[in-house]
Amino acid sequence: MIILIGIATLVSTFLGGFFAVKFKDKLHLILGFSAGAVIGVAFFDLLPEAINLGSGHYGISTITSITALGFVTYTILDRFFFFHSHGAEHICEKDHGTEQRGILGAGSLSIHSFLDGVAIGLAFKVSIAIGGIIAIAVLVHDFSDGINTVNMILKNSGTRRQALHWLSVDAIAPVLGIISTLFFTLPESTLGIILALFSGFFLYIGASDLLPESHHAHPTYLTTVFTVLGVAVLFLAIKLAGI
Repeated sequence: MIILIGIATLVSTFLGGFFAVKFKDKLHLILGFSAGAVIGVAFFDLLPEAINLGSGHYGISTITSITALGFVTYTILDRFFFFHSHGAEHICEKDHGTEQRGILGAGSLSIHSFLDGVAIGLAFKVSIAIGGIIAIAVLVHDFSDGINTVNMILKNSGTRRQALHWLSVDAIAPVLGIISTLFFTLPESTLGIILALFSGFFLYIGASDLLPESHHAHPTYLTTVFTVLGVAVLFLAIKLAGI
């Protein structure tokens, strides 16, 4: 199953990239839903499971503090290393300085996608249900990553060919992340800490990355409805998975 999910992450990233090339003005509703879904996973699945796994070793305040640490850590990575793009800025004229920045940004996004794959692999070590829920969240997030990777190259003077090249790198990265987790195991106490960190990561991704991008240059009413819908759908999915 985990191999099929790896293939699905690859497809999701490619779809996001191709969408960015052809339908960049029609993405706000999908991104709004994705934001709600990722936030829902953090609140309803990752954080409760982190508390459950770590309860025998750490206090709840410790787990939530680690979640906050994950949020702050991802904020620093996003601002200074990942170079996430928000919105569809115009494509500027050819300039090697901005082109290098696009390549650096796309490369950082690929590292980010690798970590997404690690999140899926570690989640499946906890349970199939949790792994499946996190995989869904990562899939919708990888769609956004495909969009961001293409936009990062094109808006920084890159060519369509370069954009597709980096899209391919970004698409294979989560597959490699999933495969990497097949070679090590972790105790429950450590898994609890890692899930708390990923909870903070996902809260940042949903609230500070996907959500602002979904509202960029678009009316907020319908995108807000889709964000709430994303939260609700993930809440129901997680509840059904636990039955």
